[in-house]
Amino acid sequence: MGKPDATMPPEPRAPLRRAPEGAIDTHVHMLAGRDEFLLWEGRVENPAPGPTLDGWLALLDEQMDTLGFSRVVLVHSIFYGTDNSVTREALKRLGGRARGVGLLPDGATEAQIDEFASWGMDAVRLNYVHGGVLDWAGARAMAPALAERGMHIQMLCHMDQHMHDIAADVRALPCPVVFDHVAWPSAGLDPSGEGVETLCALLADGYAHVKLSGLYRLCNAPYAEADALVARLIDANPQACLWGSDWPHVMLNGAQMPSGAALLDAFDRVVTSDTLRQRILCDNPRALYRF
Repeated sequence: MGKPDATMPPEPRAPLRRAPEGAIDTHVHMLAGRDEFLLWEGRVENPAPGPTLDGWLALLDEQMDTLGFSRVVLVHSIFYGTDNSVTREALKRLGGRARGVGLLPDGATEAQIDEFASWGMDAVRLNYVHGGVLDWAGARAMAPALAERGMHIQMLCHMDQHMHDIAADVRALPCPVVFDHVAWPSAGLDPSGEGVETLCALLADGYAHVKLSGLYRLCNAPYAEADALVARLIDANPQACLWGSDWPHVMLNGAQMPSGAALLDAFDRVVTSDTLRQRILCDNPRALYRF
């Protein structure tokens, strides 16, 4: 039986309030036509059929313009495994408007990391939820080389299952760790649930960042069930928080297809201060991703 196709994202609509000038969406994926770049055999679905790389870039531009974002961080999709070619080419075409997060395998050499950095990559991604090509031991071993180059580790994990076990290692690493999708609490969105205190301490002490992204994977629109957790993470350290749309919303696994506007509106429902909004949407990602 063949792999299912991902669904195309919806046409973008305007949020209640556009992002401020200079805002950076820190989590989008770049896809391409089926015959343009080699897909990884281990993927669980295919990109949505139709658009070429140029087509996906045009859709991304439309999404960013509608929401008010001028720059973006491309997070390499596991659809392509460790072949970062599609993300590398997209970074080249976007120029100074984009930075990248890519995939490297366990045991990557310093020469490979240097080449990786030369493409505009600022981080290597580790996926505890869906698996992949890098494990925690490999990420720890790679951390000194990443730190020397001003790079970091981005990690998708389940806060309630993993945070306690990795916290001491995170504190000992020479580079920061960025946790995707509010660290994806699989046991629910309780702001005092398992792992929340540990993550908040890592944020407060400057060892980690967290992306206020992926809420649609945890609850349905308008995502109010996540408000208390998002507020708790911001209160822990607003300088450690980032925002991302997770466009074009692949591997839904039963979640409702979101709109970027609804996700930005949910952020604005919690973040009512212009100063805090500017910090999370503009200042924090500009510093971390070296725009």
